[in-house]
Amino acid sequence: MPGTMVQFPTNGHMTQGYLATPAAGRGPGVLVIQEWWGLVPHIKNVCDRFAAEGFSALAPDMYHGETASEPDAAGKLFMALNIAQAEKDLAGAATYLAGRSSTAKLGAVGFCMGGQLALFAGCVATTIGAVVDFYGIHPNVHPDYSRLAGPVLGLFAEKDAFVTPATAREVEAAIKKAGKPVEVHIYPGVDHAFFNDENAQAYNRAAADDAWRRTLAHFRTNLK
Repeated sequence: MPGTMVQFPTNGHMTQGYLATPAAGRGPGVLVIQEWWGLVPHIKNVCDRFAAEGFSALAPDMYHGETASEPDAAGKLFMALNIAQAEKDLAGAATYLAGRSSTAKLGAVGFCMGGQLALFAGCVATTIGAVVDFYGIHPNVHPDYSRLAGPVLGLFAEKDAFVTPATAREVEAAIKKAGKPVEVHIYPGVDHAFFNDENAQAYNRAAADDAWRRTLAHFRTNLK
């Protein structure tokens, strides 16, 4: 059963998002944070997949209605992201999702830009007890890892020119230095966005399937 668009308050404003819930009505809550393309059908489909696995999944619209279909436009939206507003949007989304979650602790997962925002969310919303970062990048988003309230799973790509394996290991080291648990996997022979099955050039089914398995296990272990 597909999800629906919803609205929720974010510190004086209203933000929209895509909410998918399981057949049981509610499950462990997971924030699903978009790539630089915006809240596009692929991200909504990821929410639906979480719902099918028993989770309540909410994808906040970080671009407030705007999407892109080609890299130049996506890059402009990516760089124009208002970080202060993004923090409010993520906090509001976490509060809204908490009312639809069967667990007190929430998860956050994001892809590309959203991977970095998932880490950020884990540092600004104390209800987030587990984070999954798929090849996260944003030059203006600087999470304070000392504020993480749960473990991080990082999923990266060997051939990624945006987030190189060296960068992935730097993120891992910084989280460890902050005294927080982290596990990083770098998939050999695949590129940035390997999880996006609507990106024919980058999608790698074997890596995507393994990453999905690890993501579900991470949340099921830590969101009890």
